[in-house]
Order: sequence, then structure tokens, then C-alpha cells
Amino acid sequence: MSEPFSVPVTVRGYETDVQGHLNQSVYINYAEHARWSLLKAAGITQAGLVGSGVGPVALETTIRYRRELLAGDEVEVTCAFEWGEGKTFRIQQTIRKKDGTVAAEITAVGGIMDLKERRLVAHPVEVFKELATDPSLFGL
Repeated sequence: MSEPFSVPVTVRGYETDVQGHLNQSVYINYAEHARWSLLKAAGITQAGLVGSGVGPVALETTIRYRRELLAGDEVEVTCAFEWGEGKTFRIQQTIRKKDGTVAAEITAVGGIMDLKERRLVAHPVEVFKELATDPSLFGL
């Protein structure tokens, strides 16, 4: 199995809380940044999604905080899609410090919404296969 897609991020001072560590809401921003970076790398843009009449939706997000992150810490945020048979898929993500320490593990459940019908499409994997120029980044 290949390494999951990842993006580097440096923790900025304004993202920290009064204790000096990364604010809990910013972990979701980092995860979202990695997801959109993967989509872009695979050839899928927001405009392309909307033009196709679909858009990704987040249905559930779970974060397991492992170690604190401080201003200046450099991390890698991974992103790996897991496909099932239904209308949803999972995204497994890890935020890891340069020394290999896992700072957080994020699991998200998502889907693809038909923007006209306002319902999840039956087979989101097919949407990704159709729109991506490099579906291998999604494990396809």
C-alpha cells in the first residue's frame, strides 16, 4: 500500500489558545486543508464539482488528540479515503510532528450531495472516478 497523501502545515501563533497550544477548532481546518489539497492534486476543483451539480458534505468528524501542538511546530497532515458500498465514505487523517509523534487522529464520514435534489448520491466513488484526472490519489 502506498503512503497516504499529505500536506505540510506550520502552526501559527494566532491559532493557539490561552494555554499556548493549537486551538481545537484548528485541527478541523488542517484536516479540511489536506482534503481539498488532495482533491486539487487529483484534478478536482470546487468549480468542477459545482459545475457537475455535486458537492462534498461532512456528516461526522471525530478527533482524537494525542499530543499538543505549539506555535512553530511543523506537521504533516495525511488524508486517505476508505470506500464502502453505500452513500458515504470515510476519510482517515493523521496530524504528525516532524519527529513522527502523532498529535491527532481524525476520522470523518462524508458523502457527495446532489446540489439540485439536496440528497446524497448513491455511489460517491463513481463521482470521484469520473471527475478525477488521477483517481489513484483516492485509492481507486
